[in-house]
Amino acid sequence: MTDFLPLIITLLFLVIVFNFINRKFFHFSYEIALMLFATVLGTVFIGLSNFFLDTSIGKVLDKLQPINIESFLMDGALCFMLFAGACHLKISDFLKQARSVGIYSFLATFLGAVIYGLIFYAFVRVFSIGMSFAECLMLGSIISPTDPIAATSILNKFGLPQKTGFLIEAESLLNDGVGVAVFVCFSGLVIANATPDSTVFSVLIHQLAGAMVIGALVSFVCFNLLSKEDDFKQRIYISLLCVSLSYILCQYFNCSGAIACVVCGIMFSSWREKQTEDVQASFGNFDVCWEAIDHFLNSVLYVIMGLSVLLIMNMNAVLVICLATIFSNLIGRGASVYFCTFFIKEIPDNFSRNGFTTLMTWGGLRGGLCIALAMSTQNMVSEEHFQYIMGATYAIVFFTTVIQGLTLKKVYGFIRKD
Repeated sequence: MTDFLPLIITLLFLVIVFNFINRKFFHFSYEIALMLFATVLGTVFIGLSNFFLDTSIGKVLDKLQPINIESFLMDGALCFMLFAGACHLKISDFLKQARSVGIYSFLATFLGAVIYGLIFYAFVRVFSIGMSFAECLMLGSIISPTDPIAATSILNKFGLPQKTGFLIEAESLLNDGVGVAVFVCFSGLVIANATPDSTVFSVLIHQLAGAMVIGALVSFVCFNLLSKEDDFKQRIYISLLCVSLSYILCQYFNCSGAIACVVCGIMFSSWREKQTEDVQASFGNFDVCWEAIDHFLNSVLYVIMGLSVLLIMNMNAVLVICLATIFSNLIGRGASVYFCTFFIKEIPDNFSRNGFTTLMTWGGLRGGLCIALAMSTQNMVSEEHFQYIMGATYAIVFFTTVIQGLTLKKVYGFIRKD
């Protein structure tokens, strides 16, 4: 407890300073700015530690390294962030694109993980890095979930069509849960030192189906309570209970808590749409509260992600790992998106097949969930392979958030010209 409060104070201070600098001088999207500035700060810390290794400054810098993003995200922040995003989705829009959202959330995420694993495994064989095929598949599942916050906030700034924007946001929310479920399957192979077989699919189905049932049941009970309340504070308490209880029950029954929280958010949106205009108008304070929760958690998360550079700078083969993982990710994401276009009814907003694939690939930004999953592998693999996994994951998150995020507007403009 004594370490928690100073850590929160430090992170909040960095968020405030970085946001001030960004608004004053750079005007980047806040997600990009927070991660970029935190990465620069982390790199400066590394440089300072080389000069002050045996001094008090070096000891202070050492204390910054074990920031546990896995615990912060997986044991708390993730469920609230997913609910906050999903509860604003219009159920009518979701039903119109349910097939497309389902295909990209489930099929594209799974295929992307497998294709990435195959390509990355080829790289590690060529460069004699020594990772197993199961470890490469697990790494593929780690980097497969896209971030729902960064991509949509960036794309919406330059007039992304509604259908495409909704598809990207809904896919990103759902594939967080799918990505965690796929990770559970492939990490089980790593722990058991086994090869992929039909049990992967049975575990995946249990993870997803169980989560949907739990999310629906808990939501049904909580919404009965919501319908009897007109005090916004009570509504907020009930929604917090709904999300927390769903997530805890999923952990107990070994299901995907992320999927359950998205289900809660979508069901809340559906329930809210059915209310009278007066009831809907009374949710103003409720929305402000959840927006503040979401923004706070995301801001802290992006700063922690930027500081995660402290964990990888001393690893061997860092350049090879970073280049290999970026290449594998682009091919894996692009191939899975392109393949899935043949299964949806129509490509939205009159995009060409190639243009839509390019947008979905370049707009597939990665976030804190990837780093949290990577950190959870520390006791599954050797220390050397854990460093490889962390380096690859950080490279993907940084490249997609900063490089792809900063160039997304140009890519979108190029696609629209065709």
